Amino acid sequence: MSTVNGGISFWYAQTGLPARRAPLPGDATADVCVVGGGYTGLWTAYYLKKALPSLRITVLEQEFCGYGASGRNGGWLYNGIAGRDRYARLHGHRAAVELQHAMNETVDEVIRVAAAEGIDADIHRGGVLEVACTPAQLARLKAFHEAETGFGEHDRVLLGAAESAERIRVAGTLGGSWTPRGARVHPVKLVAGLARVVEGLGVVVHESTAVTAIEPRRAVTPHGTVRATYVLRCTEGFTAALKGQKRTWLPMNSSMIATEPLPPEVWETIGWEGRETLGDLAHSYMYAQRTADDRIAIGGRGIPYRFGSRTDNDGRTQAATIEALREILVRFFPATAGAAIDHAWSGVLGVPRDWCAAVELDRSTGLGWAGGYVGSGVATANLAARTLRDLIRLDSGEGGPTELTTLPWVGHPVRRWEPEPLRWLGVHGLYAVYRGADRRELAGGRAGTDWAARLADRVSGR
Repeated sequence: MSTVNGGISFWYAQTGLPARRAPLPGDATADVCVVGGGYTGLWTAYYLKKALPSLRITVLEQEFCGYGASGRNGGWLYNGIAGRDRYARLHGHRAAVELQHAMNETVDEVIRVAAAEGIDADIHRGGVLEVACTPAQLARLKAFHEAETGFGEHDRVLLGAAESAERIRVAGTLGGSWTPRGARVHPVKLVAGLARVVEGLGVVVHESTAVTAIEPRRAVTPHGTVRATYVLRCTEGFTAALKGQKRTWLPMNSSMIATEPLPPEVWETIGWEGRETLGDLAHSYMYAQRTADDRIAIGGRGIPYRFGSRTDNDGRTQAATIEALREILVRFFPATAGAAIDHAWSGVLGVPRDWCAAVELDRSTGLGWAGGYVGSGVATANLAARTLRDLIRLDSGEGGPTELTTLPWVGHPVRRWEPEPLRWLGVHGLYAVYRGADRRELAGGRAGTDWAARLADRVSGR
């Protein structure tokens, strides 16, 4: 069977594409207008409606709920958050610890709500295993592990090669770091279930409704304008398409492949009985999960960025990227060499220039936003949504300051990306450097991080 390329994602190949909800019929009013029907927008609508049931909430989505990263990601529900180290430098170590603690609790919160609302998203809490396959990666792994425990993650465990292999037998593993603060999910089942739940609460959801401009107290679409006390931008990787937002966040491309279901004899070779989500310490990074139907879904960067912050239409990815991901798959798991690749796809995630996820509500204009998750949005979107809820309650006089409204990512200023062609040249140049560094580290067995990768980290702001 040939590989299906695109069609939004493998996850939609399993569930089928949803029937679209009706577009906005004309001008409308609301208390809160949420722009974007992904995790951030739907979680925000959910928590606002639960806290203040009388609120009139409208969600506007240009395609269908879950069309973007929420329906294409690797299914990692975990406690990573972009920008934590920078927040520690800006606001002090204690503030960053509080942010990390909030992320740790967010994993539990998503699992709790999914169970309470009857959302069956193939959630399996196996934790997250990060592995090192070269001496340089092992050095980074140990530093990473020390940093995580330094921010209060005391249940994280540093593993030797044999202990890592007891969990997942990745060929050439030198060591690992495992945290229980993570779970595998089926991304589309989660976002579709969430959309169903918010509609059941009385939230109005309009799909096939592209927002062309977000202005104080209003969202403009070709179908009409929604006027609202609060207008919340929850568009992540698609933010650059909005008027005035071209350089706000960079739409970074990430690609995935999914194997055919693997037979028991292959799984006996690999292990992976705990169904942990799996990542590595390469500069270009990979991420993977064992799916509920016993496939391996594995992803990486591929071609990282399209000129002019363009985004794709249907998730189709390049043949060279599919082959590169297959090479990683087989290098990690030689027993998969004969396995068919059933599906390949891609999507975009939002990357701030300083790599800091953030949340904001401008009380003078009613405009709010959240995002810049840099690939960790499955959980971070939930924390962002609860934070937006608390900021709106505070602004409207329905509540006071909370632990969430005082977290250091609230109100963080956004540094704009460079104009083209500098943006395109910079991103492609940096990832070429990272791929070269990975090759040299893999081939040379050097104990320290490649000098070019260290320079690229400083230039990129990572």
